[in-house]
Order: sequence, then structure tokens, then C-alpha cells
Amino acid sequence: MCGRASLTKNEKELEIRFNAGFYTEDIERYNPLPNFNLGPGQYHPVITNQDQHNFNFLRWGLVPYWAKDEKIAYKLINARSETIQEKPSFKESVQKRRCLIPLDGFYEWRKDKSGQSLPYRFVLPRKEVFSVAGIWESWNAPNGATLQTFSIITVKANETVGRLHGRMPAILFPAEEKLWLDDELKTEDHLQLLRPFPSENIYGYPVSTKVNSVKNNGADLIMESAHPKLIQGSLF
Repeated sequence: MCGRASLTKNEKELEIRFNAGFYTEDIERYNPLPNFNLGPGQYHPVITNQDQHNFNFLRWGLVPYWAKDEKIAYKLINARSETIQEKPSFKESVQKRRCLIPLDGFYEWRKDKSGQSLPYRFVLPRKEVFSVAGIWESWNAPNGATLQTFSIITVKANETVGRLHGRMPAILFPAEEKLWLDDELKTEDHLQLLRPFPSENIYGYPVSTKVNSVKNNGADLIMESAHPKLIQGSLF
């Protein structure tokens, strides 16, 4: 499961990285960046297969178009790649509504001997932005408003992330991003892109327990902390 992440870059950096723009009214409305502690229920910039040259702000936690209400969202923040075609909540989305979710880190936890949850941030070697494969939906609320939401696709964890958790986000290589959004490809081809990111291309480091509360959101959250590091598959 991926339940917390970060995107600490600004809009200009994202525009250059993805060759996509922001809608001015969205930046003024959401003003979400940088976000050091992204959690479910928050709005986040994504690139959808239907608007590949712009970022759109969608809320994290999928609400299928057929849902009676939006309460289901917190149960659908992640979609497992292995069963995504079998689940009614995800099947049509992966076929018709895919998106890129830009992040530059995600968090996982372990408990120490006292039971305290110690957070670790997983990043790429240069802490650069990466894309996670996602799905999105558009839901019409009873009051007539339209709510657009997304879910992060997860895969089996690689060795690095697997030290703390059995799942990880489906990180894509840059060359795979356009393929994930390509409506001309078959769903089976899209699913071939969903696999564990190589262990040697990602590393984790300990961060402040302030991350444990989504109410906290500052640059100090991603600074390395003093609790045990992840080294050679073990905690020291």
C-alpha cells in the first residue's frame, strides 16, 4: 500500500520535466506545491490520457462513476496491478482512464521495539521526479458537481522497499510514460508496464516522525532523521 508521498518541486520544474502546462485557475485554486506530506483526500496534479499536455488537479482516492457517494474513496487510494482487471472499481478505469502521477518520494513505516512507527522516505538516486502509473475517474455528485479522483497502482515491492512493506507504487521509466497514456495500446500492453522498479534505482532513508501526521507539511519532513538506516537489506 502507498498511503503517503511527496512532490517537493515547483510548477515550473514539472512543466519542464513533463512538457506539460498548468491551468492558471488551478494553481490559484489549489496552490498545492511543494507538498512534503501528500495524503489521501488531497488534490494533486496528474496528467491524464485525455489531456496529455496539461496537469489537472484530481483528488487522491478513487470514486467510481457508479458510486452512490464519495465515502468509498478512502478504500480505493490504491489499486493492485495483479487484480486491477478483475475489480469492478478499477476494470473500466484501467482500460479507458489512465494517468501519470508525479512524485519525488513516498513513505513507508516500521515499528520499533516500543511500538512507535518510524517513517522512511523512498526516493530515486538524485531525488528527481518520477511518474507512478495511476487510474482516474469522474463522478457526478447528487448536487450536480463533478469530482475527479485518482488511485495509485501498486505492484509487489522490490528488495529495497520490501524491507519495510510488501507493496510499492508502480513507478514508470520516462520512456514508458507516453505508452501508459497511449489509448491505441491494448490493455494487456499497458499492464506489461506495471512491475517492481529496480532495487538499485531507489533507496530509502529515515525521516522525522512528524510525517506520521498529515497535518504536518514542511521541508523539515524530508530531512534525514537519526533513527536506524536501511542498509544491505537490514536495519542498523
